[in-house]
Amino acid sequence: GTKLQWLLDHVPDARVRADKGELAFGTIESWLVWKLTKGAAHLTDASNASRTLLMNLESLAWDEAMLDWLEIPRGLLPEIVPNSGIVAHTDAETFGASVPIAGMAGDQQAALFGQLCLDKGMIKNTYGTGCFLLMQTGTEPVYSENRLLSTVAWKIGDLCHYALEGSVFTAGAVVQWLRDGLGIIKNSAEVNQLAVSVPDNGGVYLAPAFTGLGAPHWDPYARGIIAGLTRGSTAGHIARAALESIAFQVGDLVAAMKADTGLPLTEVRVDGGASLSDPLMQFQSDLLGCDILRTSTAETTARGAAFLAGLGIGIWENAEELRALWQESARFHPCGDPEKLAAQRRGWQAAVKRSKNWARDIEEDA
Repeated sequence: GTKLQWLLDHVPDARVRADKGELAFGTIESWLVWKLTKGAAHLTDASNASRTLLMNLESLAWDEAMLDWLEIPRGLLPEIVPNSGIVAHTDAETFGASVPIAGMAGDQQAALFGQLCLDKGMIKNTYGTGCFLLMQTGTEPVYSENRLLSTVAWKIGDLCHYALEGSVFTAGAVVQWLRDGLGIIKNSAEVNQLAVSVPDNGGVYLAPAFTGLGAPHWDPYARGIIAGLTRGSTAGHIARAALESIAFQVGDLVAAMKADTGLPLTEVRVDGGASLSDPLMQFQSDLLGCDILRTSTAETTARGAAFLAGLGIGIWENAEELRALWQESARFHPCGDPEKLAAQRRGWQAAVKRSKNWARDIEEDA
């Protein structure tokens, strides 16, 4: 919303052309539909629309108050449609036939559906360059008091499900840094062997705030810090601290979600490149005190979009039929020592505290 306002105010003649109906706004799925239909359909789905700052989460319609406040003409915006169901057809020349467009969703919402988190309280986490953790919160939006994002998960027919989302800026990227920055591993897979070469982190904590801290801290001035180093610290301790930092950040998100919803945590379904690390998944299970289930299909976003499209054209009658299609490739049970884990959490929290506001403090001191 704010970016669209900026464009209208700073691109020559943009606001004039918008008022004349010569411009159209949309996120990537809107552009794809526009291209696939050769301009016949200007659409967005409910999950993507909910992330524009312009849609009312309860009415699932463009919010007139926000449009007025940001001075955005209603005519710029696409029609909001459900995530599943035939909403348009491709131009016949594109694929040699007119193909129904029946499934659209935002990246992480599609992954949530692809992980078949169909019940309230179910959680999925994608371990990529960053981490994206979503909890399905049912048919009423939950407004976070712990600095998480409320979003539409998906709308099928007239029924809408919502989610809370938390984003970690640096997850798998910290392993890339060990490889490309420090040079202590030759490839990402070596981090596991190096991390388990020591019995524990030796009191070393790494807060990977390379680009600031995401949810629930939201501190763009935080910077990365390695704390607790002694003469006995080794590359193994740093590698272990790097892996554990990913799990600790996810733990912060889960704690925020539990505080917002009061829902119990029984399992987390995981995907993404870093989810292939057994040491990381085991520590994540110990830290959260619940089972971690690694899916057998890595591309959960694509799978979720395919599920939504399949429902939309009647391959499956309803979402319940999809449950049997989900399979796990590994399951990790919590087996950590509670007292040791509590001490490790304190160490992590101390490292994060020291990383916060670092860039601003240095600038002010100068």
